Amino acid sequence: MIIMDRAKFFAAVRSSLFGGALTQNQVNGITAILDAWQASAMTDLRWLGYMFATAFHETAQTMQPVRETRAATDDQAIAMLDRSFAKGTMPWVKSPYWRIGSDGKSWLGRGYVQLTHKGNYIKLGGAIGVDLVANPSRAMREDIALKVMFVGMGEGLFTGAKLGHFFVGTKADWVNARRIINGKERAGDVAAYAKAFHAALVGAA
Repeated sequence: MIIMDRAKFFAAVRSSLFGGALTQNQVNGITAILDAWQASAMTDLRWLGYMFATAFHETAQTMQPVRETRAATDDQAIAMLDRSFAKGTMPWVKSPYWRIGSDGKSWLGRGYVQLTHKGNYIKLGGAIGVDLVANPSRAMREDIALKVMFVGMGEGLFTGAKLGHFFVGTKADWVNARRIINGKERAGDVAAYAKAFHAALVGAA
């Protein structure tokens, strides 16, 4: 466990990443991630910096588990995704995974890392010991969303790529680490966020 000066860390990220101000929800989310990290067996602050950056990007900087599109309900999210898909603004999507299937459920993105597709709900649910298939919305619960992010990124359960592939010894591949979640989509942006979070962590350690 690495003990850090949290006040110093918050001051640094408030300035470098959050435009000089943090909402209470952002503070709560960041605190939850720090608490989960300190309760884990992970020790490389580059891993934590990259997880912070992933949550920052995937939650649209809210630092709270969100539903894809940040809609208030699944129905609203599905409608928004359908409109975007019809307009051709989601060229990376081969099939509309968010649409309600024969099981009556939508496997749209949820959580800190936007868990999508039924197969991933099955895989991650099994890895953390939570039935996410019976109730996919459980992936929105903070404690569960944290486990999905830590286990999924730590063990490579999203794409096969994991934190240890990109941050080990003297190796630090901030850009290609995006492959842990989503290929190269916004890889440069997420890398920049991660470096800023990491600098704040190192400065507060």
